[in-house]
Amino acid sequence: MDKKTRSTLEEIFMAGLKAVDPEEAVKHHVSLVANRLLVGERSYPLDSFERIIVTGFGKGTAPMAKALEDILGDRLTEGWITVKYGHGVPLKKIRVMEAGHPVPDEAGLQATRFILDRLEGCTQKDLVLCAFSGGGSALSPAPAPPLELSEKQETTRRLLECGATIFELNSMRKHLSFCKGGQLARIAYPATVISLFLSDVVGDPLDVIASGPTVADQSTFSDCLEIVARYDLSEKLPARVLKLLRDGAAGIAGETPKPGDAAFAKVQNMVIGSNRAALLASARKAGELGYKPLILSSFIQGEAREVAQVFSAIGTEAAASGNPISPPACILAGGETTVTVRGAGKGGRNQELALAAAISLQNRPRIAVLSAGTDGSDGPTDAAGAFADGNTCQEAIQKGISPENHLINNDSYHFFEALGDLLITGPTRTNVMDVVCMLIEKK
Repeated sequence: MDKKTRSTLEEIFMAGLKAVDPEEAVKHHVSLVANRLLVGERSYPLDSFERIIVTGFGKGTAPMAKALEDILGDRLTEGWITVKYGHGVPLKKIRVMEAGHPVPDEAGLQATRFILDRLEGCTQKDLVLCAFSGGGSALSPAPAPPLELSEKQETTRRLLECGATIFELNSMRKHLSFCKGGQLARIAYPATVISLFLSDVVGDPLDVIASGPTVADQSTFSDCLEIVARYDLSEKLPARVLKLLRDGAAGIAGETPKPGDAAFAKVQNMVIGSNRAALLASARKAGELGYKPLILSSFIQGEAREVAQVFSAIGTEAAASGNPISPPACILAGGETTVTVRGAGKGGRNQELALAAAISLQNRPRIAVLSAGTDGSDGPTDAAGAFADGNTCQEAIQKGISPENHLINNDSYHFFEALGDLLITGPTRTNVMDVVCMLIEKK
């Protein structure tokens, strides 16, 4: 890909990233006036509380916590948060703990126990401010008895490998935990709880983001058993996980708190940043750079390579007929695809989408694509995503690299690494899913 096209795609993507900066998002929705904390349309008199605590989990939680520290100043009593390794920032009163993602680890388990132990002592004189962002589910492992961390790790791995959606994955997580699915609100009760969410889930459902620690849970143990059956996991999951799910469905194990539970009487839940906000900012930047912008959707889901084929077809139609938008144009979409792992390669959903797009766009030099994760880490790699255009496959073949073989082996990372077409941003400390940006140039 030529440097100018690559630079343009990256500039458009980074404009969207800037718009969902967690620190700025918190300060946009939370402010302190006199001695009242304003959160959205609600107002909280701080004189009513003896302690003000900040907690939370997620990749973008550290800058969110920093914003709350800045707003509250000396009024803040203390706090404890968990973030992904390398995603912390220096804070004054809030303890930052780092742990594993996407598969939970022992550090996450110890951090979650530390936080929950302290929340159990909350009273009605406490105000608890929670900062939740993408990755919060993996970063707050609290296995429901009698499960052990290794059994949750194995379950998470199996679900990721079979291509389960985030909705399905988090339904399972909630029912294998005593922290998720509204259970953190139950632990902190009778404190007043304000939860700020940076959404990494299609449609911004509060009960799914970070597995909804302070949100009434709509899913059930029976739903979890349906997921097990859907992906044929009954012979692959740990025996005690299956037993817990079956006991729950039979009413032997307790369900997660549902709407109307007293635990939510003094809880405010609020989304402060989303994928659509990123897309709108990227669209504005594309317009400034001379491209007509079109946002297809912020609800993109499905197998990455199949989404790539549809996205490529829309771009090809635009280049050929000017429908649904005439060149020069920038077509944008957001959401979160999945990858069913069949090969032994290395990659992530964005890199796989870009590779499949490159194959679909062969010999169409006027079309270029960037697919990237707003968190800066696509799958278990150090890349945020990858660039591709109509010449990508030809360049690869000239180097003796087979695009099709790399796609079959789920080895998109090494494919784009060899071409120098990975996007490496490092940790962005935000997470509002993925952004796909396609440029269609004039003839």
